[in-house]
Amino acid sequence: MIRGKTALVTGSTSGIGLAVLRAFAAQGANVAMTGSRPADEAEEARREIETSTGLAARYFQADMSAPSEIAEMIARVMAAFGAIDILVNNAGVQYVAPIEDFPAEKWDLVLAVNLSAAFHAIRAVAPGMKSRRWGRIINMASAHALVASPFKSAYVAAKHGLAGLTKTAALEMAQHGVTVNAIAPGYVWTPLVERQIPETMRARGMTREQVVEDVLLKAQPTREFITTEQVAALALFLASDEARGMTGAILSMDGGWTAQ
Repeated sequence: MIRGKTALVTGSTSGIGLAVLRAFAAQGANVAMTGSRPADEAEEARREIETSTGLAARYFQADMSAPSEIAEMIARVMAAFGAIDILVNNAGVQYVAPIEDFPAEKWDLVLAVNLSAAFHAIRAVAPGMKSRRWGRIINMASAHALVASPFKSAYVAAKHGLAGLTKTAALEMAQHGVTVNAIAPGYVWTPLVERQIPETMRARGMTREQVVEDVLLKAQPTREFITTEQVAALALFLASDEARGMTGAILSMDGGWTAQ
């Protein structure tokens, strides 16, 4: 049961993170929403969660590429709720370019947000979880934690690193009642992906159907997008008592992508 627990989900103002946050709140958890946007831009989603569940939902702004802001944000969450029982490291950014054209500052940013931020967050919450002998850490990886694609050197490196971090943290906390797992989705249907379709149609001279089938879903044998609700359901299971025997797992949800 996660009722009465506090869940912190990074990068949770939209997409996967918001779906996970809503799923936790629906099961009775207090939730901490984070993002880089000003608080007023996240207010509608925060209020909707609080109104529909009657539970506390708070927004905490932080630059996830800055270790000091991550530490400050987590301290504020702990001060507001007393503890962080569930941590979902979901914040992420992407940049696509050939290695020889990949800007060094973009490499640093992608690694900072997609990998180092998870380390800093885990480092901050681990002592409390271990002392209470209960905790759930869920890292949002990707199919790119297991396989590579061209032009995504930083993202693939970060997600492979996140898989390694997941396993190491799981081993360190295995005897303290804390589980650490990663979800590795393929292409997930989010507003961000949907907004890219018209641009790709114009750039490639394709129909909407061609963009979806031949560009976005080419890697996934099911030829179907993963939904944010599916990812959230798996996160909810990993946070449950029924999943206490699972730790150090990298769980694919990718329509068969990595089975090929």
